[in-house]
Amino acid sequence: MNMSQKHQETALSRCPGCEEPLEPGDLFCGACGHDLSAVPEPPQDRPTIAIVTPAGDSAPGAGFGPAPGAAEPAPGQPVPGSAPGVERSALPGTRFDGPGASGDFELAAPAGAAPDPRTSPGPDPAPPAGAKVCVACRAGRVDSDGYCENCGHAQPRERDHMEQELGSVAAVSDRGLRHHRNEDSFAVSTTALPDGSPAVVAIVCDGVSSASRPDEASAAAAHAANEALLESLPRGTHPQQAMHEAIVAAAESVNRLAQDSPQAQEQDPHRHQNAPACTLVGAIMASGLLVVGWVGDSRVYWVPEDRSSPPARLTEDDSWAAQMVAAGLMNEAEAYADERAHAITGWLGADAYELEPHTASFKPDRPGLVVVCTDGLWNYAESAAQMAAAVPEDAYERPLHGAQVLVGHALDGGGHDNVTVALVPFAVPPQGAGSAYSSG
Repeated sequence: MNMSQKHQETALSRCPGCEEPLEPGDLFCGACGHDLSAVPEPPQDRPTIAIVTPAGDSAPGAGFGPAPGAAEPAPGQPVPGSAPGVERSALPGTRFDGPGASGDFELAAPAGAAPDPRTSPGPDPAPPAGAKVCVACRAGRVDSDGYCENCGHAQPRERDHMEQELGSVAAVSDRGLRHHRNEDSFAVSTTALPDGSPAVVAIVCDGVSSASRPDEASAAAAHAANEALLESLPRGTHPQQAMHEAIVAAAESVNRLAQDSPQAQEQDPHRHQNAPACTLVGAIMASGLLVVGWVGDSRVYWVPEDRSSPPARLTEDDSWAAQMVAAGLMNEAEAYADERAHAITGWLGADAYELEPHTASFKPDRPGLVVVCTDGLWNYAESAAQMAAAVPEDAYERPLHGAQVLVGHALDGGGHDNVTVALVPFAVPPQGAGSAYSSG
């Protein structure tokens, strides 16, 4: 470039790089140092958004192409995009499916673009009334398919990870690492008996994956059983009888799902085949009694607060393996090593052979922790001793933390199934305290 060309005057009134005002004769911007001699005069009608046309495709004089001499975008520069099919859970620290997946999308904004709302010091723009906000960028609206319209991030399902702490009972449920949805559900509650003493309830349900709508079945069963107990216990119904009635109510609730299905509306004679189904296990702590009830292969364990005392499993599975052991055809190790071990022989659902609720009542003489869980946990701590070893020492005082640790134990072991656990600390009533019920 010769000197006459270098000293040509520019007709620009503002710097195209930083929009600073220019003086006639300026060759470089005083604010950003932009070379004004290399920039042609822009058209009078400038578009609001710069549209970059690939080289060779723009018509001469169109005004939409890159400025001569402008730098090309760096190879591999990240741009906003979507990640269809990626799910995450709400555990502390984001977890994604797939190796090497990351929990954040680092979106590099080109020069002059609007600032990233995640890093902008200003407040986030208010979303439309009733709209869900993306958990990743905290700015985009979530569409009906569950993806952010701003950054494309897949939103976690509400049931992928659930936690609840209510007084002296806590529960945690997680989708696990292999299943595409969480088919477990739980309900925890407290109420008062007629004499004013407290009663604590924990219900855990595991949807049968081979059945239709297993997630709906487990949710319906947990809700129905919990509501039945909250209605019967304050009336003075014995906890063991109340548990039996609650399991029956849960079964009826799951049965209604089959009747509400489209096949039932069409009077399909085969509507009970593959009907919604789940297992159920529950525990009630009331007046010094511990009552457990179950149908299926979810379990209840007893872990004494004093770890020098032996732990125990309080339920027996409705499963092929348990039947083989009970019949003396196999020992426990052989039965549970068989591929048929987890085939259940009892469940809640319209296609169940026969509803046989199991209940048992105990009167512990020492404080301890009641562990109510699905096989997604006990697969990684099957014996009572293994479960006791997995329970943290402070779980009696911190049941929610203890439940979180147990779910983490299952995920560390492989997380092949949904994982749900409820912990109920059991306190022994003071000596001489009366009880509204006998141990039976």
